[in-house]
Amino acid sequence: MRRLTISILLVTFALSLCGAAKDETVAELKSRFEKARPEDRPELAIRIAQRQLHEADTLYGKGDAEGARAAVDDVVTYSEKARDAATQTRKHLKNVEIDVRKMAEKLRDIKRTLAFEDQPPVEQAVRRLEDIRTTLLKEMFAKEDKKEKP
Repeated sequence: MRRLTISILLVTFALSLCGAAKDETVAELKSRFEKARPEDRPELAIRIAQRQLHEADTLYGKGDAEGARAAVDDVVTYSEKARDAATQTRKHLKNVEIDVRKMAEKLRDIKRTLAFEDQPPVEQAVRRLEDIRTTLLKEMFAKEDKKEKP
């Protein structure tokens, strides 16, 4: 009976943490990112980038191109920070690469819906995300090459 009670408390605690994490604002996530351990930074940076991508999509839909551009800049900035942290710690390289690829695809989709004059900043962001992916892929496969060459 005691084990059941402890298990229920642990599950409740874990669920409350998950709920709290979803309610965090971008500013709170950015603050957490600055204080986080190096191995936790890639995941936090990707979460910030994903939130800002969603915000950019919403703002473009509302016609706020300037606000959306700022959010797109954050997507690129925090994707770069995720890449740097993953490369530094040699952890989460694959996950960061996958997430950056998905964000680049989403930005391409967003670009197709925009007026011609709003497209260049989004295209530039896509190119930068592709450069991030290339760096991550080189880092992942360079590691494997070193193992093969004893």
